[in-house]
Amino acid sequence: MTDKIDYVEFPSTNRAVTSAFFQAAFGWGITSYGPDYDGINQAGIDGGIDQAAQKVAATMAVIRTADLDDAERRVLAAGGTITRPQYDFPGGRRFHFREPGGNEMAVYVAKE
Repeated sequence: MTDKIDYVEFPSTNRAVTSAFFQAAFGWGITSYGPDYDGINQAGIDGGIDQAAQKVAATMAVIRTADLDDAERRVLAAGGTITRPQYDFPGGRRFHFREPGGNEMAVYVAKE
């Protein structure tokens, strides 16, 4: 599948507290990926908790695609604005954008 929402990121001022809350309240699994990021599993959709300085301001849907450059062209052609240019992360490569209604989202391609 391509161009599907398959991940959601939650910004947090304290990822350890947010992770503990999700575990206690909902029984979700947590995997730590360092001091600023935890992965969420067993939640119906994969996700993460981000406390890095460059984290987004609100919960963000992340779309998986097969061709990142093509997805970026389509986002721009449809009126989106790039808010964070393409960059590498441990799972692949991604960019962030704001759609015309104001929601910030991300698109990524997974490492092969």
